[in-house]
Amino acid sequence: MPMKMMKKLTCALAAASMLVLNAGFKSEDFSLAALKNYTREFKSTSIGACSNSSTKTYEDYRGITSTGSAQYQYIHNHMTVDDATGFLYDEDGFIGVAMGYQFGEIGSRYYIVLDTDIIIPVVKVDAKASQDAPDGCSASGDASVIEFVIDADKAGAYFGQGATGLASQGNFNNYSCLKGRIEDIEKVSDQKLEDGVIYHDSVSAGPAKGDENSDNVRMVQGGY
Repeated sequence: MPMKMMKKLTCALAAASMLVLNAGFKSEDFSLAALKNYTREFKSTSIGACSNSSTKTYEDYRGITSTGSAQYQYIHNHMTVDDATGFLYDEDGFIGVAMGYQFGEIGSRYYIVLDTDIIIPVVKVDAKASQDAPDGCSASGDASVIEFVIDADKAGAYFGQGATGLASQGNFNNYSCLKGRIEDIEKVSDQKLEDGVIYHDSVSAGPAKGDENSDNVRMVQGGY
């Protein structure tokens, strides 16, 4: 069976096996395949989608080398590298990403709601440089809103290398468990949802550029 078909089958089977889980997932349950059946664990407020881009690029977390920076400290104190996929996640399964200044401080958490009904729980662990995302939302070069912060070696081994490998193509929208355009973005609070209760408030949030600086060495691969 071709590798691409095997990956899709693995995603589908793993997603099916996660149906019995409660809302969200803890670090010991971390699985990208589980995103196909992920449900919110925390209260959240819609802030709207500043872009509907489907592009999802990446950078290697090892390029963040300033030990005194908020990015470095957050990653090394709160994030775990998944040995299988190379993705970084926190204690509640929120996936580490770089985002623009519209999305606040390092450690801010969001639900990225896709038009494929997939919800990606993310935590901002790095800041997109203002020159790369001048509007504080999407990168001017590739239109990405979220840039996964990963171990590129582990990801390359898992997703494939070479001309058809996701780690070479550089757009994780090509992976079915992450596929879709952004339909909404929700700011996640620290308060957990009560069982059987759905909270969905909506507010209008304008961009407010902060003093946060990007510390990462740009290692975005590929693009569209």
